[in-house]
Amino acid sequence: MKCPFCGFEQDKVVDSRESKEGESIRRRRECLRCEKRFTTYERIDEIPYMVVKKDGRREKFERQKVLSGLLRACEKRPVSIGQSFVIDSPERERKTSEIGELIMNRLRNLDKVAYVRFASVYLDFKDVHEFMSELQDLLRSKDVREAKAALASGRNAKAGSKPRSEKTGKAQE
Repeated sequence: MKCPFCGFEQDKVVDSRESKEGESIRRRRECLRCEKRFTTYERIDEIPYMVVKKDGRREKFERQKVLSGLLRACEKRPVSIGQSFVIDSPERERKTSEIGELIMNRLRNLDKVAYVRFASVYLDFKDVHEFMSELQDLLRSKDVREAKAALASGRNAKAGSKPRSEKTGKAQE
């Protein structure tokens, strides 16, 4: 390993530690000429994940691109996203449409505003009508879930439980 301070190519390893994720090894080294210390990281050189773009081009998958889009969509929203949001796949090549759909489905269940923000960029709406159509679909799906919840609470009321307030969730007298 070449010393970053003097360029000498001989050093000794002072300390070695595995990273928290176990994906790399951190080594503290000391140059045998200038005696300065420096850190190196050793990791497996993996075969990169590839994505197939809409126009058929293939390019290296950049996790940071996806995460920055997610962070923008979830900005100032009560949504917690982490590295696990973008799942590693055993497949080395995926279509961008698959990745986008996966993210949109997760956001749709987590936070509707973040979903709409992400979808507006991902789906590349051409005009306001396309945007409104997506919003109407989102509202319809919300109405269906609320109707199912109302039916379920109606069944509970028939079974002898007291009806609950929509706002507080407490049993009504």
